[in-house]
Amino acid sequence: MNKPLRRVAIFCGLLVLALLVRVNWVQFVDGDKLKNDPNNRRVAIARYSIPRGNIIVGGKAVTGSTTTDSGDFKYKRTYKNGTMWAPVTGFASQAFDANQLEKLNDGILTGTDDRLFFSRTVDMFTGTKQKGGNVVTTLNAKAQQAAFKGLGNNKGAVAAINPETGAILALASTPSYDPSSFAGMSDKDAKAYNALQKKNNADDPMLNRALRQTYPPGSTFKVVTAAAALENGLYTDVDAKTNSPLPWTLPDTTRELKNEGNIPCENASLREALRWSCNTVFGKVSADLGNKKMKAEAEKFGFNDSKIDTPVRASASIFPKDNRPQNAQAGIGQASNRATPLQMAMVASAVANNGKLMKPYMVEQLVAPNLNVVQQHTPQEMSRPLSPENAQKVQSIMETVVEKGTGTNAQIPDVTVGGKTGTAQHGENNKDNPYAWFISYAKTDKGSPVAVAVVIEGSDTLRDDIAGGKLAAPIAKGVMQAVLESGK
Repeated sequence: MNKPLRRVAIFCGLLVLALLVRVNWVQFVDGDKLKNDPNNRRVAIARYSIPRGNIIVGGKAVTGSTTTDSGDFKYKRTYKNGTMWAPVTGFASQAFDANQLEKLNDGILTGTDDRLFFSRTVDMFTGTKQKGGNVVTTLNAKAQQAAFKGLGNNKGAVAAINPETGAILALASTPSYDPSSFAGMSDKDAKAYNALQKKNNADDPMLNRALRQTYPPGSTFKVVTAAAALENGLYTDVDAKTNSPLPWTLPDTTRELKNEGNIPCENASLREALRWSCNTVFGKVSADLGNKKMKAEAEKFGFNDSKIDTPVRASASIFPKDNRPQNAQAGIGQASNRATPLQMAMVASAVANNGKLMKPYMVEQLVAPNLNVVQQHTPQEMSRPLSPENAQKVQSIMETVVEKGTGTNAQIPDVTVGGKTGTAQHGENNKDNPYAWFISYAKTDKGSPVAVAVVIEGSDTLRDDIAGGKLAAPIAKGVMQAVLESGK
């Protein structure tokens, strides 16, 4: 071969080699990236070419799929009672992607998860039509219905947990939305989606208030402050007098901390202080312990943890590093103290479970289309905020609140209920209607199957009638009764 031909042959060989390298690079290195590229239309077509798997509550699907004439997408998502379940399921839309359980478990629901490879292979050889797997939740349908119905037209949220396992039993948020209204990609779907955005709707119905909104917890936080007092040995007897004078001035200030009305708070015991919700007692407890100890105890309950995944990630609840007067205010659930409803349900849950806080979760199983279990959740201990002895002391004083304190509206016949009301200040100089809180647990001879937190962010109730005991306690009672009656 002469020299020019040899050069051409070498050059052509290099071109072929470069092509082989590029093909293999695209296939094996960039494969996943290209496969998941949002601009890859084939992926989207494949995603909606089969019925999506379902999200299951109590053995029944709360989701479904239906055929659609939206171009080359064959199926779209449907929801049963979507407004009630949206805080749990999230949405799956042909035009606007997905969120929450729908997004986090998209691979299982569409049948593309690597863990379903064997199932897909068998279906290919047997000729079985491909379909998605299912997500089995821990939710209790009756408890969710009680929470959603109880909230009604109020703006607020409910979170309910099984204290012994951490399983989330109810997760309601109002106002809500119907994910079915924008599951397709028509102009009607786009209009419905845009109408739900916060910039177009001040009520922000797509906000999951149970997980993603923080509020000042108000007097419900006094349960944490009582726990801190016992755990740090500031007080050991919940019926002994505390060192709590009236009036009491916030540290480093000339400002008196006020109680709500003429209530017996001077040197009140922890039991009586929680029963009457004495700001002076718990503000002084927080001041006496100091910010470092208060912050440490709050963190044992889950505050300041930015990675609480249910598997939907909850916003971090905050007990701040702060100065002395602000720390005293934080000890009664005000100042910069902020909590999600889930967080306050975790507080009640830890107390009810004799001091052991279980990690909250709401997915029990991931199931393949052939019903084989792909993933089974195992309950996990998160922390120990209280010793069993101190937890039982806090249970005792919370039960007094419901028996003959501010939480009597949560009483359930023949059931032991512990609780704490809260009315948290809202707005500059407390000019806006306050938030109404209630946290509680129910206890039977078989244990404590449910702990609940309820917050009413906004209602049509007159300002003077807004109180956790009046607005939130009856909702918590309904949720607890629903769990007790269902035996879960």
